[in-house]
Amino acid sequence: MNQLGPRHAADRLYDRVRHLVPEMEWATFLDDIRAIEALKQQRNAIILAHNYQTPEIFHCVADIRGDSLALAREAQEASADVIVMAGVHFMAETAKMLNPDSTVLIPDMHAGCSLADSITAADVRLLRERHPGVPVVTYVNTSAEVKAESDICCTSGNARRVVESLGTDQVIMIPDEFLARNIEAETGIKMITWPGHCEVHERFTPQEITRMRDENPGVVVLAHPECPPEVVAVSDFSGSTAMMSDYVQAHDGGKVLLVTECSMSDNLALLHPKIDFVRPCNMCPHMKRITLSGLRHALETMTHEVTIDPTLAARGRRAVERMLAI
Repeated sequence: MNQLGPRHAADRLYDRVRHLVPEMEWATFLDDIRAIEALKQQRNAIILAHNYQTPEIFHCVADIRGDSLALAREAQEASADVIVMAGVHFMAETAKMLNPDSTVLIPDMHAGCSLADSITAADVRLLRERHPGVPVVTYVNTSAEVKAESDICCTSGNARRVVESLGTDQVIMIPDEFLARNIEAETGIKMITWPGHCEVHERFTPQEITRMRDENPGVVVLAHPECPPEVVAVSDFSGSTAMMSDYVQAHDGGKVLLVTECSMSDNLALLHPKIDFVRPCNMCPHMKRITLSGLRHALETMTHEVTIDPTLAARGRRAVERMLAI
């Protein structure tokens, strides 16, 4: 198998993460990184990595990085033969729906999501029966089956824009109850909710934020809208991971607390060394199922391929494309 190239090529990659990854740990990554880079060329493959991936994946082997909205847009436009999702299963399904001609791989089929697991297509149909005529806005953190039952999808980055585009005073917004309540507070539009929660963000409390403010005078608190409304209320800013990144870039200095999955702070710290990141570490066990060795194995064996029934995919794709058109 071809190697990554001259020694200095690997050194350049290490320069991106040396402030977080010790040299001894980096040495254990090198073989997989070199193999992944060779396999990407061989397969005409790209790796899409969510902001919650660990630095050696996010900064060293990923070709496209971002939040769910950014990855969906890039998947739709990708010309690669193979798309490998360094994220969770619903993201791989979304990529397949938007780019049906590419082979989409997920390194670990158990990389799931508590939100996606919280609701089924039958649940959506029941909500429609109970609230006839009310539009259904479905968070992208859902299965293809649930998306197929929806009118339009949203992400945490565009949820307000999607909801307001419907021109109605009431919306069924599923499955993230906290995201729906936070958007209701921003827009004044009545939300019919579902009791789904992100197992990472639901653990944050306002008491924890208050304690961290006391321990870190002057800290700016940025909260993800999947957090409980009480946490968003005591934060300085609320937004998607992409919006958090933009905020940090615009205020490049001081002390920042990111109330979200802990790898986000690691990845931003490498890009913004002037910022002192306070790091409460709630880790997503599903995101962390994606590893360098898993990515290598996926490309070597072309597993695990994500497939969706064409009729179901067409219905789900319609809801996602309506979102992307806004």
